[in-house]
Amino acid sequence: MTIKTVLCAIDVTRPETELGVIQRAHKLASAEGAQLDVITVVPDYGMSVVGGYFDESHTQKAVEQAKGLLTDIVTKAIGAEANETVRHIVGCGKAYQEVLRASEKDNADLIVLGAHDPDLSDYLLGPNAARVVRHSKASVYVVRDE
Repeated sequence: MTIKTVLCAIDVTRPETELGVIQRAHKLASAEGAQLDVITVVPDYGMSVVGGYFDESHTQKAVEQAKGLLTDIVTKAIGAEANETVRHIVGCGKAYQEVLRASEKDNADLIVLGAHDPDLSDYLLGPNAARVVRHSKASVYVVRDE
């Protein structure tokens, strides 16, 4: 199987733990001569009961902030030159749904994501990672904390 696109899913609120995930995805993409896409997902506050407590621009501000954080984290992980070739994606909604949607849209051949010790701050992990593994049409590579 030829890998043409690698989709790396990270949580920008955990930059230190995600550096290794990005580095692994970059190595896998480089070895295959594949495109590396990195995605993060922010919750869609407008679609939930919680959304009533935020103004309409809150989600857009969260997306813009996530874009900046994503660029910073990827640059720190693999360097500015390599980051220039990475496609940065910020999804808005449920993490596993957005990762699966991006994977299908980009025809990703491989999804790389991290598995960390679960705690309340985890957004992409736990049940979301399990759902990505279970429902993805692409192969999934899970990077464990060291």
